Amino acid sequence: MNLNFFEPDLHLPPISEQELSDNDVLLEITHLKKELQNEVLILGHHYQSDDVIQFADYVGDSLALAKVAQKKPYSFIIFCGVHFMAETADMLTPKNCQVILPDPNAGCSMADMAGISEVEIAWKTISKNSSQKIIPITYINCTAELKAFVGRNAGSICTSSNAKKIIQWALDSGDKLFFFPDQHLGRNTCAQLGISLDEMIIYNPRQTNGGLSAEQILKAKVILWYGYCSVHKGFTLEHVHNFRKKSPQTTIIVHPECSYEVVSNSDLSGSTNFIIEVISQSPDGSEFAVGTEINLVQRLCKMFPTKKIHSLSPYQCLCTTMYRIRPRWLLQSLRSIKKGRPENVVSVSHQIQEESLLALEQMLRLS
Repeated sequence: MNLNFFEPDLHLPPISEQELSDNDVLLEITHLKKELQNEVLILGHHYQSDDVIQFADYVGDSLALAKVAQKKPYSFIIFCGVHFMAETADMLTPKNCQVILPDPNAGCSMADMAGISEVEIAWKTISKNSSQKIIPITYINCTAELKAFVGRNAGSICTSSNAKKIIQWALDSGDKLFFFPDQHLGRNTCAQLGISLDEMIIYNPRQTNGGLSAEQILKAKVILWYGYCSVHKGFTLEHVHNFRKKSPQTTIIVHPECSYEVVSNSDLSGSTNFIIEVISQSPDGSEFAVGTEINLVQRLCKMFPTKKIHSLSPYQCLCTTMYRIRPRWLLQSLRSIKKGRPENVVSVSHQIQEESLLALEQMLRLS
């Protein structure tokens, strides 16, 4: 799904301010949520803003929420996240359950950096220049088509929580690792497993042969796709040094989608759930600088008022595509369900679903 995030008219609210005030929108959501409580499950990703999260039945990361959807017999799942998350939920839920993304333009810049045609070209290029066994691993933050590609090529999906275990399996199972779409999670995880930076190369789809020579491909242990999270790329080594200087007692904890320089100079790194767990288990008075999306950081401040929690960056590191899911879009989803004409239903084709599930099931077996 190729989305143009720079067209302002793509994000006009489905329910205008002339029709309903912000407060009336929230009141109607509350009313419809109660009325439809036996039919509709609302899932909210950690990076959603509080005015959406307040209506979520469950809050979590993308895979955790997809698993919740799988176990709950609802007719409708409203997924307050981004497109690839809704696709995963659709693949894991029964056919009689419809997964709705309140705004179909809520995509993921990282996922959009790796299209299926580009990845297939890269696979052919790498395979042509090496007879070694290559294991493809995709981060769960990708389209269903890429999950299917990995499934039919005997690879696996990973999350930021289980990346170390999945990548170790890939390194044990083959001669080379092809990891996409996030170069940083791949590099950071492989470095933790003892792979030197010299053994990792970047495949850039914008360049001929990915910008790589045949010799580079042959010698490399790990081939990383040139992709990244625009939010986590915003955290820099300078931010780490500034916190060290002004507040040496502060624990710096970051997401592994941050750059290698940031991760290697921080105190701790791990998935969203890891960050939440570390902070929740710390004693009162603990101080943290957190390198992840600002909505989560602000929520952690509210959850743990006896601890000092800061964003590692002085700037607002906001996931703007996630932010497309706003209360007016959520209300429109509920209204359409009540009318019996659900809108923005996400549906993955049978073949893509079958092949993707091979990769998902491989991940679940390994983790």
